[in-house]
Amino acid sequence: MRLIEAGCAGFLIAVLWMDLIFDTQVLSHRGADELPDSVLDSIAGYYHRATTTSRPMSYLIALVMAILLGALGFRWIRDGDASWLLAASTVLAGVPILLAAVRTVPNAVRLGERKGGPAELSHLARSICRDHLICLTFMSAFFALWIVAVVGVLASA
Repeated sequence: MRLIEAGCAGFLIAVLWMDLIFDTQVLSHRGADELPDSVLDSIAGYYHRATTTSRPMSYLIALVMAILLGALGFRWIRDGDASWLLAASTVLAGVPILLAAVRTVPNAVRLGERKGGPAELSHLARSICRDHLICLTFMSAFFALWIVAVVGVLASA
């Protein structure tokens, strides 16, 4: 059963990696107030496709997040895992999912719709990149934790 959690985390890491391919364009323009139009066009175009025109496929990411949280909830109810593992896992998965729901996705939709001037769009692009780096860190730690848990179960079997 632990493979569900690890599989969901692996999928979400892959999605974050794809997002960061576009997001990291902001890093080479740290000193500038506004990003170049070509950078904004690239990132905004990606987020327009990823959040709007790819439906219903874009809902798959939310579904995987729900499956991950549901699987963790089931583990809490079942009470077969160490409390520290579940507590750490809940934080490591919950923080990026909550961040995505509350801030990152709404910002990506706004950026994809190009709502705002260059300064505001540049701020959104930088915020999304920062959020995705945070999410990648948390989700990678979650993934590593669950891989260790899976290997531990297999080794003790």
